[in-house]
Amino acid sequence: MNLLELLAGQPPLLGLAGGLLGLLIGSFLNVVILRLPVMLERQWQAQCAELAGVSAPTDPPQFNLMTPRSRCPHCDTEIGPFENIPLISYLLQRGKCRHCGAGISIQYPLVELLTALLSGLVLLHFGPTLEGAMAVILTWTLITLSVIDLREQLLPDAITLPCLWLGLALAMVPVFADLHSSVVGAMAGYLSLWIVFHLFRLVTGKEGMGYGDFKLLALLGAWLGWQALPAVILVSSVVGALVGIALVLSRRHERSVPMPFGPFLAAAGWINVMWGDTITDWYLRFSGLT
Repeated sequence: MNLLELLAGQPPLLGLAGGLLGLLIGSFLNVVILRLPVMLERQWQAQCAELAGVSAPTDPPQFNLMTPRSRCPHCDTEIGPFENIPLISYLLQRGKCRHCGAGISIQYPLVELLTALLSGLVLLHFGPTLEGAMAVILTWTLITLSVIDLREQLLPDAITLPCLWLGLALAMVPVFADLHSSVVGAMAGYLSLWIVFHLFRLVTGKEGMGYGDFKLLALLGAWLGWQALPAVILVSSVVGALVGIALVLSRRHERSVPMPFGPFLAAAGWINVMWGDTITDWYLRFSGLT
């Protein structure tokens, strides 16, 4: 009996393995969430300086996902290996830096815990299969995009576009959708929000969302096929509206401040990956269409 057969026959063990893997990956996702926007900003600044004919620093300090080592943002002390154990270090240090006592952002353990829980759920749902492995990768991508959008109101092409192309490539197998449905889904996902964006701007004179949202819905269309798009748009719109109204009424969000739509699209897409067929069947039975 190989490892995959062992895991397939022991769902609790499979879920635990997925959770532990999720904790490790969640720690890395925090690095991507914090550093990628800075990397992109520096890249854009360098490009603007080049276009403007302004000389850039000849030897800028190296900054990427690996370098420099993680440091406390308050005291600038380098974080050691035992201070960087996913979730455990945060709990042992009671959410504070061991050197200066400053508070550590709750984002770190939340991302790690969310990644662990969702990874375990995905593997329990799909099992140790190709579908399970790809759904886990999509889950990690959607978590990363959601948190970056919440922090920066940015959905980086560096993440969205490669994942979109991966969805189209998987459709050649196929995994979640056939190639025709995937291609149509990518086009329909982008164009549907593009049309809404321009109609909203024409009527109100304001921009209701960013182009990153178009690409994220195109990504979901490529992975899930065009058939999933109505449910994704409906769920994300309804939940987004309800959350937005609740935040405004509770005075935790100003009406004039835009609220990122990416996390709602990502959540609706993930739900559709997991239970899309069940939700569709329930809707058809409830509406009397079957």
